[in-house]
Amino acid sequence: MAEQMVIIGNHEVQVLLHYKDLIPRLEVALGKFSKRDSAEIIQPVRSTVPLQRYNGFLGLMPAYLVHEDILCTKMVCFYKRDSGSTLPSTQSTVLLFDPEHGNVKAVMDGEVITAKRTAAVSAISAKLLMPARAEVFTILGAGQQALSHYIVFTETFSFKEVRVWSRRRESSERFAQAAHGPVRVCGSAEEAVNGADVIVTVTGASEPVLFGQWVKPGAHVAAVGACRPDWRELDDVLMREAEVYVDSREGAGAEAGDVILSGVQVYAELGEVLNGTRSAHREKTTVFKSLGTVSYFRHQ
Repeated sequence: MAEQMVIIGNHEVQVLLHYKDLIPRLEVALGKFSKRDSAEIIQPVRSTVPLQRYNGFLGLMPAYLVHEDILCTKMVCFYKRDSGSTLPSTQSTVLLFDPEHGNVKAVMDGEVITAKRTAAVSAISAKLLMPARAEVFTILGAGQQALSHYIVFTETFSFKEVRVWSRRRESSERFAQAAHGPVRVCGSAEEAVNGADVIVTVTGASEPVLFGQWVKPGAHVAAVGACRPDWRELDDVLMREAEVYVDSREGAGAEAGDVILSGVQVYAELGEVLNGTRSAHREKTTVFKSLGTVSYFRHQ
């Protein structure tokens, strides 16, 4: 008889999901994904349903980990909100299925899962690609993803200075108050980026907010926003001067405006670096374009 479905809410996920457990599991998942072995993992490119009336779309992200016998799907709605809107830019839910019977075993609030998983993969990219002596960490954007990235990056690495910039200064100041540590609020994106060793972009931008002429040679950029083929956060100069890494080549080719519109070639997936089949070019300026296409769930 099928097990009774459980509902795991936002607070429970927050308590149960820790970066120290999540990061190594995601490294395993990224490596498996890049092997393209359907005997290990089946995860197609995200399918989308446009919500033109509301300037958004629904993304459906199924995955099956064969050996672990884990079948799950994340459903996430993305919206391009007007500046100052009080409506959320994302809403997500994760369903865990019984692969044999097909019933839903658990319904999980996806907001914390999304925030932590995305930030953890960005941290993995920095672990592999950022300069050896990185001292200045900059975040462009001041929403939920900005805070999750701040938490995992400051837990995982030691920086001498953390900076933040957002189009609305009050958002940056609110972020700085929420962060448990010193954060310098900057008046412009250029000021925030100048001399930074690691830069995370977590904005709602559809046009570039980060320009190559501002970026220190050898810096590492984790670009998280702009998840549609006609949206972007980074300009052509930065994309064409950097070595570009992604979580999924197929996903980047279908959805990443930063990659598609600049016409650059992707050098490697993070999983290929983790598997040792591609190099981590720390000495170069690097960009990791995150699409959120690789996840890892485990029975507890």
